[in-house]
Amino acid sequence: MGLHDFLDLIGFSHHTINYREKLISTVGGFLGIFGIFMSSQWLLDPEVAVYIVPSMGASAVLLFASPHVPFAQPWNVIGGHAISAVIGVACWQWIPDFTVAASASVGLAIGAMYFARCIHPPGGATALAAVIGSEKLHHLGYTYECAPILLNAVTILLVAVAFNGSFKWRRYPAHLHFKAKTAAAKIEQYEPINHEDFVYALSHIDTFVDITEEDLLKIYKLATSRQVEHPSNPAVP
Repeated sequence: MGLHDFLDLIGFSHHTINYREKLISTVGGFLGIFGIFMSSQWLLDPEVAVYIVPSMGASAVLLFASPHVPFAQPWNVIGGHAISAVIGVACWQWIPDFTVAASASVGLAIGAMYFARCIHPPGGATALAAVIGSEKLHHLGYTYECAPILLNAVTILLVAVAFNGSFKWRRYPAHLHFKAKTAAAKIEQYEPINHEDFVYALSHIDTFVDITEEDLLKIYKLATSRQVEHPSNPAVP
């Protein structure tokens, strides 16, 4: 096995991003967490504010390093944290065994986020913090939902909208940049695209893409196969 094969095996990304984008993501992450600390220390007890930093730090990675991905969209951020916070508190209050409560908080949060269509990976940490946090945090009960969780989720979301909006190539919220055109031209046929073509295209996007070239090829194959099966009615399932 060569080095290239080994790197592919462990999932090492060959997608390069320029230094400007890396610097922008770094600054954005700093501003997002800085905003959270400032709002938390102004409105909340500092000890409570510290316990939510891990989950919000994970949100910052999504919001500023890959703002266009589905996991980072506004509903995912707000809904994911809000739902997970309620589940975490409920598990702490209703499940007497600490280990089971901690495990259930994360598992149930994942399931609930799926049903609510707001999968946000940091939500798992939000639910877990409600179980393993300090006694002071436990005394908050369901107010944990509003302060600190929603306060901080809204804060980092506002920072993300303002910061990413300063750069026209940053797609956040993603919907603003992907509205369907009313007079879109129909593509009558598809030219074959190989793996190298996708690698080349990804190398020119200049932002983190949360999908592999192989998955893109699979999507392309499914799309073109469907077009062949239903050439005259693209709405056919």
